Amino acid sequence: MIKKITFLFSVLLASCIQNSESKNNYLDYSSKEDKLSGGVKIIQIQTPSGKFNVWTKRIGNNPTKKVLLLHGGPGFDHQYFQAADSYFPKESIEYYYYDQLGSNKSDNPKDESLWTIDRFVNEVEQVRQALNLNKDNFILLGHSWGGILGIEYALKYQNNLKALIISNMVPSIPDYIRYANDVLAPQLDPEVLKKIRAFEESGDYTNPEYFSLVEKHYYPKHALRMPLEKWPDPVTRSQSKLNYDIYLKMQGPSEFGVVGDALLKDWDRKDDLKKLKIPVLTIGGKYDTMDPKQMEWMSSEVQNGSYLHCPNGSHWSMYDDQETYFNGVTKYINSLP
Repeated sequence: MIKKITFLFSVLLASCIQNSESKNNYLDYSSKEDKLSGGVKIIQIQTPSGKFNVWTKRIGNNPTKKVLLLHGGPGFDHQYFQAADSYFPKESIEYYYYDQLGSNKSDNPKDESLWTIDRFVNEVEQVRQALNLNKDNFILLGHSWGGILGIEYALKYQNNLKALIISNMVPSIPDYIRYANDVLAPQLDPEVLKKIRAFEESGDYTNPEYFSLVEKHYYPKHALRMPLEKWPDPVTRSQSKLNYDIYLKMQGPSEFGVVGDALLKDWDRKDDLKKLKIPVLTIGGKYDTMDPKQMEWMSSEVQNGSYLHCPNGSHWSMYDDQETYFNGVTKYINSLP
């Protein structure tokens, strides 16, 4: 009996030591080439219009769990992902902030020909190579537009991925538009909706009143369910850095559907989801700008899917249903083989 107790104690002690060493190694940058810059790595990418630099920043060390964060927009930046700092480190998840070309800390070429899905997919692959991510550790987490980019990347390069996380994004922009028009728009005050539509029909997207109407009446219900004055600092900082030229060209004037001649208006990958063999987690919020039921449906269409529902969440579920969101994401990442 004494021998058995001694053995169990030894196992527990070894496990504690191993966990302690893992925690220490997680914060050890001493052998990393980005030590001098605190994890920042500027990556030169090749495009049809020449070479440009994009900004990345690594947090932590983990040889089997490396998450590349794809921000939304297009044209937002990495800052709104900073809520991850409260959750990923304690789970020893290595993760990378990354500003896509045209966003905040990365180069911003004034060349509209660069703002295409295929060009962005190629950029992500170049970033993956530069960061030495591979199928044994590379987890791609894309939010909103980042979810589109993640889907497109996986359809072309899934052999490079350990898993894909699609956060608050449906696989079809036409379906997104229908949901906004048929389900969410009727919930607005008719006079408010009439004014919003008038600005959109006239193409007067930069009118301050248009922004004010959408922000006041739509965003606190479906983008982030908090009063605007209480929106978290990482979100408001990210908003202040929005590259509106890219956003308008690809997404349209706001999160209230996709209008005008935005490049993404016809994007639809519903029929291609079945091609994804890698583990896929889809995340939806009850009050999202898009249909959470379709986000759940996506998990049943891929070959190895799971779904995380945020009952109090909207488009930024990582803030208005934060515990559900990050506890679910970290649990999923830790469950991967």
